[in-house]
Amino acid sequence: MSAVGAPTAFVAPLGASPVRQHIPVAATQVKPTPAGSSAAPLLACGVAMAAGMKRQGRRHDKRIQCCAVAEKEKTTTVNERPVFPFSAIVGQAEMKLSLILNVIDPKIGGVMIMGDRGTGKTTTIRALVDLLPEIACVADDPYNSSPEEEEVMSQEVRDRKAAGKELPLNYKKVPMIDLPLGATEDRVCGTIDIEKALTQGKKAFEPGLLAKANRGILYVDEVNLLDDHLVDVLLDSAAGGWNTVEREGISIRHPAKFILVGSGNPEEGELRPQLLDRFGMHALIRTERDPELRVKIVESTRDFADDPVGFREKFLADNQEFASQILEAQARLKEVKTSPEIARQISQVCSELNIDGLRGDIVTNRAARAYCAFDGRKEVTDDDVGKVITLCLRHRLRKDILDTMDSGDKVEKVFRAIFET
Repeated sequence: MSAVGAPTAFVAPLGASPVRQHIPVAATQVKPTPAGSSAAPLLACGVAMAAGMKRQGRRHDKRIQCCAVAEKEKTTTVNERPVFPFSAIVGQAEMKLSLILNVIDPKIGGVMIMGDRGTGKTTTIRALVDLLPEIACVADDPYNSSPEEEEVMSQEVRDRKAAGKELPLNYKKVPMIDLPLGATEDRVCGTIDIEKALTQGKKAFEPGLLAKANRGILYVDEVNLLDDHLVDVLLDSAAGGWNTVEREGISIRHPAKFILVGSGNPEEGELRPQLLDRFGMHALIRTERDPELRVKIVESTRDFADDPVGFREKFLADNQEFASQILEAQARLKEVKTSPEIARQISQVCSELNIDGLRGDIVTNRAARAYCAFDGRKEVTDDDVGKVITLCLRHRLRKDILDTMDSGDKVEKVFRAIFET
């Protein structure tokens, strides 16, 4: 089967006669014959042979055209691969909540998901992206630039908009980019377009994965195995919203505002503390131990594999409800307020836990506001803070090999001591 969108080409097998043969001129010339004989039979034979080869070539040409048309018709009817419904995912509340809050407020700073193998990390992320509506992009822009929001608009689009030029629009799904472990810095950030340099003699920029992830989600599986300098590049771009590339005399700056989601298995190693601290939230997921829930997961997985379309239809209403809740929360977020007393108590918790820097304070305030908006309210309460503070501070605590208490339990203990007194 050929690649999707490419017509099937007919290739003659080794040793077989090609479709069109070049006949030497000498073979078609009539040799002198003895007196009394006629050259007409030989000439007729040559003409017939040439005509037969011509007809054979036409038949093969028609066969190639038919194969190409059939392949084209086949590729146009192929639908996208069905995605497991978000509302059908059993358990893993921490992971789902962290992802939803980051979608509501991307400035939270992404999610680090640590847990056992085979717990549905990738499935959950793809399911969440499937919930989100299509976004309007400038059609001929490689950075998914928004036609309205300047912070996610490339410089070229800004100049065209300032000049009053019309911006052609294209609607596409929120991009989700998978970053492979073997990716190089050039592939991630972008590099020189070698083809244009060789064929046209021009220096041109070829966008990388960060450009494709603009206004979407960048997912890094096994992020704890990724080179530290690449993780640093990803975190810098996610925090600043822009990627700057300096390559061979070319300086390019383009928008790269995305939600960074990393996952990994603690058994395979931890991230360095200074890198881990830059993830906004940290979700710890474990394998379900309840036999009933495990059976339910197995059954739903089997039903989805047997009939993906029918299985998705069962959860269509729940998915639509989730999607509307997220969109309403995004619109409500600007109106959500946090009282000075709650903000002071959040900072007091961070101080009691000896957390370095102020990222913990900032992220906890943002996450509490996002949770309040998702719950349909406009005033942050103590319960909102309690729902998110462990996710925001667990990974920022200093490691003490003599301390037997789990970091999440320690955060909960300090939170209760300050907020419940």
